[in-house]
Amino acid sequence: MNGKTIEETKTVVYNLVSLVVVAILWSIFSYWQNSPFFPSLSAVWKAFVGLITEGDIEQIGLGAHIWASLVRIFAGFAAACILGIPLGLALGLKPKIYNRTRAILEPVRFIPPIAWIPLAIVLLVGFSRYAFLIWLGAFFPIFITTLLSVTHVNPIHVNVAKVFGAPRWYIIRKIVIPSVLPDIATGMRVGLGIAWMCIVAAEMIGGEMVGVGRLILKYAELIRMPEIIVGMLVIGVIGFLMNEIFIVVERRLFRWRSEVSID
Repeated sequence: MNGKTIEETKTVVYNLVSLVVVAILWSIFSYWQNSPFFPSLSAVWKAFVGLITEGDIEQIGLGAHIWASLVRIFAGFAAACILGIPLGLALGLKPKIYNRTRAILEPVRFIPPIAWIPLAIVLLVGFSRYAFLIWLGAFFPIFITTLLSVTHVNPIHVNVAKVFGAPRWYIIRKIVIPSVLPDIATGMRVGLGIAWMCIVAAEMIGGEMVGVGRLILKYAELIRMPEIIVGMLVIGVIGFLMNEIFIVVERRLFRWRSEVSID
């Protein structure tokens, strides 16, 4: 086994040990509390199996809830990428335009997606409500990361290309875009995480009864903690898996980008 394989094995082992420690602490705390508001792991597991085999209080299976949330996440996230990346590139290449519109863009960036819920209820219907709130959460991390990455492109590379008479479009296509792609990927990963944070709020305002956020709300109204925790864990696990996939893709696409470790 080479050094890289050993390190990867250690990482897996440490993560598994961490999960076991958390499970033990959870079991001890739930036994000590003996409260319906902090259920045991066995109760959570029983709720998880029940949601898969029997469905929720309306006989909607856990798989249907997960699928509905995934569709909404991808719709809002895709819209954020489609708008955020080109806009970030454009304003990064034209910083004067960004500086002259900051009074509009920056205040909107600091408004949390949940604050837009009343407006979404009034102005939007159905699927567009979900997509809008998720888009809003994912858009600004992608947009800002893209914009800043353009402004931080190595000026030496750009100046050398100019000396050799390279046209502007060639510089953008061959120097700027390849340089900013890793940062754009990082912004997308951050945006995807925030999109998952927004899904619960988005599904709580929707009229449909399906979605992981709606599942959590249903059982919150009934004060049934095992099912609530199942919904929370589902969001966390799916978000974690999607993030890990993003990391693997990033490493394969951008192998040339070195990682710095300070021990």
